[in-house]
Amino acid sequence: MSVNTIYPLSIAPMMERTDRHFRYFMRQITQDTLLYTEMIVTQAIRYGDRTKLLGFSPEEKPLSLQLGGDDPQELAECAMIAEDFGYDEVNLNVGCPSDRVQSGNFGACLMLQPELVARCVEAMQKKVNIPITIKHRIGVDERDRYEDLANFVKIVSDAGCQRFTVHARKAWLKGLSPKENRTIPPLKYEEVYQLKQEFSQLFIEINGGIITLDQIEHHLQFVDGVMIGRAAYDNPYLFATVDRDIYGQNIIPPTRHQVVEKMLPYIDYWVNNGLKLHAISRHILAIFGGVPGTKAWKRHISENAHLPGAGVKVIEEALGKVPRDNFSHWD
Repeated sequence: MSVNTIYPLSIAPMMERTDRHFRYFMRQITQDTLLYTEMIVTQAIRYGDRTKLLGFSPEEKPLSLQLGGDDPQELAECAMIAEDFGYDEVNLNVGCPSDRVQSGNFGACLMLQPELVARCVEAMQKKVNIPITIKHRIGVDERDRYEDLANFVKIVSDAGCQRFTVHARKAWLKGLSPKENRTIPPLKYEEVYQLKQEFSQLFIEINGGIITLDQIEHHLQFVDGVMIGRAAYDNPYLFATVDRDIYGQNIIPPTRHQVVEKMLPYIDYWVNNGLKLHAISRHILAIFGGVPGTKAWKRHISENAHLPGAGVKVIEEALGKVPRDNFSHWD
């Protein structure tokens, strides 16, 4: 991946969701969509089990590592580690409003310190050849004018950042939980569109409240990319046609059954190597959302995945409870 690689669609970093098993699952649905890790803080990478934290299957690429931190040198060190592991880019979290993140002086509160973010970007870019990107909000607390947003982007882009993913809501650092911060502040897509007009040379990606292909295609008329968050987890089959319809690939979208069947060897491998089935099966529960048999599918997995010795047979049995459709729902 070069700095100029274009990914018009990505799946957002989500804590306790976008781990390596969910990402491998999504790769059975879309080959081309850019995927992200969960946010990983620099201290965990510097002092923790890097293989466990950063390991991924080659099939998951293209893949971005999202970092949480505010120290330029520590971030640069972690960016080098990410490049050595084979990540395609490093993304700095400037959007998360949780108390834990605020106490570490990173996430959304960094929007109040654009010069520090610029130094972080600069330090990372000096050490690696992969792109350094930013994910942020349109504002924080009372600093929520468009002019403040544009000033942030100008300062950080002057330091060399070329890709900005903008969650089109402001963040309240006090008074709202992280969950409330994802839904209560109003969406202001027009501010992200305006940002693209003002900074036409930058890659501007929009995020927040986008749940359908029609919405994706609408936003792509005004910005360079669309990032999907919770809808990717709650409705993963939304992505079944994106390689064809967004990326222009001449392919037949997989059926839901085919997606699950392609997961079976992967599940078998991990369970045989000591992983609990639930660690993977929890990510695939929503694949049959909206089709006959989905309740029986979910119930069988939920009742059996946690049992001792549970393995790929549980998934095969659950699959047998869903009427087979030999044709993609999108043909």
